[in-house]
Amino acid sequence: MNTAVCFGDSNTWGCDPAGGGRFPRFVRWPGVLQELLGDTWHIVEEGLCGRTASCEDPLTPFRGAASYILPCLESHAPADLVIIMLGTNDLKTRLCLSAQEIASGIERLVKMVLASEWGPQGKAPEVLLIAPAVLHPDTSFVEFLPDGYRKSLCLAPLLRHTAASLGIRFLDGSAHAEVDAAEGVHLTRESHRRLAEAAAEILYDF
Repeated sequence: MNTAVCFGDSNTWGCDPAGGGRFPRFVRWPGVLQELLGDTWHIVEEGLCGRTASCEDPLTPFRGAASYILPCLESHAPADLVIIMLGTNDLKTRLCLSAQEIASGIERLVKMVLASEWGPQGKAPEVLLIAPAVLHPDTSFVEFLPDGYRKSLCLAPLLRHTAASLGIRFLDGSAHAEVDAAEGVHLTRESHRRLAEAAAEILYDF
């Protein structure tokens, strides 16, 4: 059995945009992925609301990915694959980050995984990098206005380039999933399943 660690933010945790609670396990995309793959994979959910890739958010501390990703992998070792889907919270206006800076922060995380020893036989896990779904231009979350949507459009091309340069797998989340039109940040129930189905196609050939 292979192990995959799904390392993300509230869209991996499974925030329900309609009610603000959490989708049930087998609605959330890691749970659907487990259902699709059966006993050939052990899917570990490591979603945290507010998690950032590039820096610490002073208003929501202890959410920076760089300080946690390696202890996380050690706790789940050996991990055959790490699935990283981050970048949405870095779009918040108060963090003043460009899309390129966000992509660079995610690239740093990928390099940390690839330099680690928490895969099989003390080697590094492989990585699947997922570009998060773009925000809705009229999101109800004011902390992403006015430029969050525009910057979110830039992430997939930048992360595709990162994946190609590092020789890792890539998935464009927006090709399969979309955020709730009224709330504007979190994935719809249907999108969780479509994203899991797309990821499963990659893992079938692992």
